[in-house]
Amino acid sequence: MSPHFHSEPTYRHGQAPRTAVLWCNLGTPEAPTAPALRRYLAQFLGDGRVVEIPRLLWLLILHGIILRVRPAKSAAKYASIWTVAGSPLKVWTLRQAEKLQAAFEAKGLPIRVHAAMRYGSPAIVDELHKLKEAGVQRILVVTAYPQYSGTTTASVFDEVYRWGLKVRHLPELRFVNRYHDHPGYIEALAQSVRRHWAENGRSERLVMSFHGVPERTLQLGDPYHCECHKTGRLLATALGLGAEDYVVTFQSRFGKAKWLEPYTEPTLIAMAQAGVRKVDVICPGFTADCLETLEEINQEAREAFLHAGGETMGYIPCLNDDAAWIDGLQAICQNHMQGWPLQAPAAAELAQSRERALSLGAKD
Repeated sequence: MSPHFHSEPTYRHGQAPRTAVLWCNLGTPEAPTAPALRRYLAQFLGDGRVVEIPRLLWLLILHGIILRVRPAKSAAKYASIWTVAGSPLKVWTLRQAEKLQAAFEAKGLPIRVHAAMRYGSPAIVDELHKLKEAGVQRILVVTAYPQYSGTTTASVFDEVYRWGLKVRHLPELRFVNRYHDHPGYIEALAQSVRRHWAENGRSERLVMSFHGVPERTLQLGDPYHCECHKTGRLLATALGLGAEDYVVTFQSRFGKAKWLEPYTEPTLIAMAQAGVRKVDVICPGFTADCLETLEEINQEAREAFLHAGGETMGYIPCLNDDAAWIDGLQAICQNHMQGWPLQAPAAAELAQSRERALSLGAKD
């Protein structure tokens, strides 16, 4: 059976081919309310890349138990970090896209940058439609996940592929799988730590907390664990830290299965109980502050550390729209655009192309 193709946008011969970056993040509910969380979690937790257990069994658990209980609890957590402008993750992701496009324009490169969310809005499919309608013929898909995981990066690619199944004239697509060891990313992280230390003093330990995934994903071949540790090692080297000065941990465990260890909050509690009084926490796997950094780390983990006897826990914000990070992100994009003609053809060349097409019978 043939796929049902979306109608193609109007094409005008002689129009300049365009290049774009689709900057993709995980997503966020539209509001800190139980109904909004229910819609968001149904899409997020309904993704087979995110939860890898037998589909029918999981859907029964998801719709029979989780979506009846978790939305109200999650809504309260989101409410504690919500801003006047909306969800922090969405605010920062959109701002990153704006600043990245401005950085390209400053270099004379007419590259469009659209932000999209894997779950929620703006949806990946919608933004791809907009780019195609704007005459974009080359799209670089970049995720906000520096470390590759099948649970995150691959799910974004799945959504792009699904869109492609319904498109007759596909744009040229490239995907950035990872940038966990890119010098621009590492240096931006290092600068954020140095800036925090200059303002608040250096702590006894630096905790690098990454989002957790089930341990079985490592055994099945997911490179995420290794890439997190490489990021940690490179950041420690950039900061001149010894092995005893920092630790890589994993947060956001969900369910009863064993996830990557050591877990962040228990590690902080153990440090406090062992006499460590001052720690700093950075979340290198998140390029934009969100629920997992602002609520889980800066609120819950901080409270756990202080309750266990710690005196000060400094939270180092995500890269967000930091200038060094935007420079690094631009470098990552341009590395992956090599070979693409980023400058628009001369007007005369486009006019000649149009004339040739019309002479062959084209209507427009």
